Amino acid sequence: MNQITKNDIEILQKTTLFLNMSEAEIREMLDCLNARKTTSPKNTMLLHYGDFCDSIGIVLHGTLHITREDFWGNSTLIAQCVPGDIFGETYAMSPNHIFEVNVTAITDSDILFLQLGKILSVCSTACTFHNRLIQNLLQAMASRNYLLSKKIEHITKRSTRDKLLSYLSNESRLAKSADFTIPLNRQQLADYLAVDRSAMSAELCRLRDEGILSFHKNEFHLYDVY
Repeated sequence: MNQITKNDIEILQKTTLFLNMSEAEIREMLDCLNARKTTSPKNTMLLHYGDFCDSIGIVLHGTLHITREDFWGNSTLIAQCVPGDIFGETYAMSPNHIFEVNVTAITDSDILFLQLGKILSVCSTACTFHNRLIQNLLQAMASRNYLLSKKIEHITKRSTRDKLLSYLSNESRLAKSADFTIPLNRQQLADYLAVDRSAMSAELCRLRDEGILSFHKNEFHLYDVY
């Protein structure tokens, strides 16, 4: 296993899973959980459709994309994972279910894998913070379900225009400002909203021309026109 650095620990302390744990507690837990740190070069696929997975992953460095492909190879972006984000927990909780998505490193990335069974079973040393870890995992899964519900809210809108406005409105609220930056480029945004990129770009220009928003690359400003 690659060495767990102090910077890695600082990333883990910001995750829901290890919230309010000291460096010493985290290092003890990593030993208990058979933690495995791996490095994935850019454009490497970590997990494929059809894989079985008994571990959850935490991004320590880099960016991952979780995508789903249909029969014809058309890809839909399910989620983007950045340092501190957790992935794979749903499939690890259902060991008889194959992976129905692909997980790809979009940049050079470091990933920490933890065996879910080791998390759910109290260790032989009965460390006092293991129960807290289980509670944190449940909270992390609840947060992931919330994010997925927000995506469903966006993509079930009838038109590309409504999908864009739903997504951008939510990003503005998260930033608590009419000025905000989204974490996706144009193709990634089109994949996330399950729309055609050209049609989406044309709709963005129409919204700009109507004075509803302005943008430069992934920076947006919404105008209060209603």
